[in-house]
Formats: sequence, C-alpha cells, structure tokens
Amino acid sequence: MLTILGNPHSRRSAFCDGVSRRNFLTIGGFALGGLGLSSVLRAEPNNRSHKAIINIYLPGGPSHMDMWDLKPDAPREVRGEFNPIQTNVPGIEICELFPKIAQMMDKFVLVRGLSDSDGAHDAYQCMTGRKKGDRQPPGGWPSAGAWVSHQLGAVSPSIPPHIGLMYPVGPWGQPGTGGFVGVSHAPFNVLGRTARSSNEGMVLQGVTLEHLRDRVQLRGALDSLKRGFDTHGTMESVDVSVQKAMGILTSSKLADALDLSKEDPQVVARYGQSNEEFQRDGAPQMVENFCVARRLVEAGARFVSMNYSRWDWHGGDGMNFIKSREEFPKLDQALATLITDLHERGMERDVSVVMWGEFGRTPRINSMNSRDHWPQANCAVMAGGGMRTGQVVGRTNRNGEHPEDRPVKFQEVFATLYKNAGIDVENIRVFDQAGVPQYLVEQDCKPMRELV
Repeated sequence: MLTILGNPHSRRSAFCDGVSRRNFLTIGGFALGGLGLSSVLRAEPNNRSHKAIINIYLPGGPSHMDMWDLKPDAPREVRGEFNPIQTNVPGIEICELFPKIAQMMDKFVLVRGLSDSDGAHDAYQCMTGRKKGDRQPPGGWPSAGAWVSHQLGAVSPSIPPHIGLMYPVGPWGQPGTGGFVGVSHAPFNVLGRTARSSNEGMVLQGVTLEHLRDRVQLRGALDSLKRGFDTHGTMESVDVSVQKAMGILTSSKLADALDLSKEDPQVVARYGQSNEEFQRDGAPQMVENFCVARRLVEAGARFVSMNYSRWDWHGGDGMNFIKSREEFPKLDQALATLITDLHERGMERDVSVVMWGEFGRTPRINSMNSRDHWPQANCAVMAGGGMRTGQVVGRTNRNGEHPEDRPVKFQEVFATLYKNAGIDVENIRVFDQAGVPQYLVEQDCKPMRELV
C-alpha cells in the first residue's frame, strides 16, 4: 500500500539511515496515499461535486437467504427463521429486520443474481472484481480504487483519491493494491488495530500524523534523506514532488474528514451506536465509519473501501440466526442513514454505493441450525450514482440455490460503478508491465443495462 520510510529491517541497497534507494525513489515518485504526480497536476482546483464510489465489504459471507432473497414458500429447512416484509416498492420484499431500508427501497437496487463468487474467504473479489486464482498480468490486477485513481486523478492535493477504511483483519482486511498501474494508486489505508479512524490509526511505516505535524522533525527527516542521497542533480528533480506529496500528510484536511467531532452530533447519532470490540478475526461493528466514508468523499476522495463487522456464523447452535438478530438492525440503520445523507446533501447522483460479501450461504440449514459457505448464489446492494433504483436485478430459483434469471458477475457491478464515475470501461485500455493492453473489466462484462 503506502511507502514513506521503507522497511526499517532491510539493509540491502540502503542509505546509512536504513532507507533503501528504491523506497526513497518511491517517495520521490510521489507514492503517498495513492496521489501520483500526474494526479496532483490535474487535481481539481476546488471541492465542487465530484464522482465517487463507496465500497462496503461485509467480510465472512453474509447470508443472501436471510437478508435480501428470502424464500417464504420454500421448505422449512430452507426458508429459515425470518419473514419477508413489503418495501415501498411494490413487489420487492426483504427481511423483516431491515425496516428502514424497506421504507426507502426506491433508493436501492438489489442484485439477487450475483453468480460468480470465488468461494474464498478474502476481500480480493470485492476489491478487484476478479478471482484470486485467475491468471494475472505482471504486477497484478489493480483494485477498483486504483483504476479510479488512475483514470480520474485527485480532486484535492490534500486528499488521496483512493482511501481504505479497512481494519487489518487477515484476508478480510486487504483493500487491494495498485497492481500494474503502480503504487501511486494504491489505497491510503487509515485504520489500524484500534477501532476508531483517528490520527493514531494513520501510521505510515511507523510514522504517525502527530509526528508529521512536527515540522521540525519532518524537515530533519527529509534533510537526513537528502544527505544520504547521491546528489548529482537528482534531488532537485524530486524536491517538487516530495513537497507536493507531503501536502497530504501536513494538511489538516484529511484529519478533519476523519474527525467525527467536527460532524453535527445529531447526524452522527442517526447512524447508530458503534461497538469498538474486534470480533475474533473480524472487524468491529463501527457504524460510524459509514459516516466517515461519506465525509471522506465530501472532502475529495474518489474511492473509499470499508470492511464492516464479521459475517461468518455457520458454527454453533443457531449462530446464523442469533447473530443476524444482532447485526441486521445495526446495518439497516447505518446503510439507510448513509443513503439518506447522500440524498440530503445532493450527492446521490455523483456517489455510487455498493455493499456485498465474498459469497452467499447454503439454502439448506445445517445440523447446527446455521448456514455454510455457498458461492453459487450471492447478493449485492447498490445505491446512488444516478442509477435507476427501486428494482431487483436477477432472480434465484425457488430455494435460492443458483441464479435462474439474469446472472450477474462481479465485474459487471464494477463496470457499472466505473461508468457511474464517468469512466469509459468499454474503450479505455491501460498497458500492463509487459506492454500488453488491458481493459478495466473483461470485455463481456458491460455496465448493467438495467441501471445505467
């Protein structure tokens, strides 16, 4: 992701202070938080409304059968413990534990035909749209945020276009990389092993924003790098880039966006009550991060990814339904409030939202009254972006086992999000590290015709 002072344990090709020449050149190349030099040079001069995407990842595999695709007419061992309720869109029903979303279903899209889940317990497909085991070009596939950063650049020199609100919880905490488009478009991840998004969480290879605010210390660090560098005119050529890059870290704009004390308390309260405890190998129930994501977009972020809570519940007697009763109302309130906020601020046409997990859950309830992994069927929830909302795309069969009408691929969802952001996914090609032109998505994956 982010490189500022390199690996402190590596001495190979290093200067006297342990900073490698390669990593210093990364600094000089402006690899700070996804803000490349070309991005800064074309950064928009003010914070007028801009296209953006919020990617909400529910790690662990949320149950499509119990949330968005209930089967009340299926046998008891399939339909589960929850009842469907009518939404404000005639003919669309969702789980009874999502009453707030039901009341504003006209602002959402349910993709019930997500058909190509990889089946692996990691964030990779929800971050890239691709299966982890598929053949990759040299340098690897860029994450969706990296593509957006590469194509659209920065809105503000002080805000990285690609930001992660991803807790580092194993394979569920990886927001992807810059891939072959370069480290300058990799995500700037602002979270660590503390629950709140704060200055303390913004650790850049051991250097916090608090340290970076000490201008004397910062100047000393840069001077030390200069003294160790081969100064045959090279330092002068990278100075401007370094100075611009440090604008991200020394401006208060990013820190302000992360600081919820600067938000109207009544607005924050609408999102619900966060729980700061990490759940085993999963993220905490930090509903306030839905608000932080919106604030980051308002500040100038192009793409924000976040992981929320832990959704792998198939062990234990009835754990799937016990945890659902705890989690669903929290998620209902947080997501409904996020979409309401976007509409109240006039951002609903510019900001696209997608929420999903890596796979669905078994239609047939197991011997522990829970549901196991099921990649054959999955769901996504979408909103905003000027899409034609208030509809369902795709349909699974009677028992929710597989799509039988309009199967949808992950890359089709991303193609739609890219188009919403103003990116011509059908014609733009970018050369990988081997000089091979690559499209952002596979050419059979077009933006979803039902939505755009």
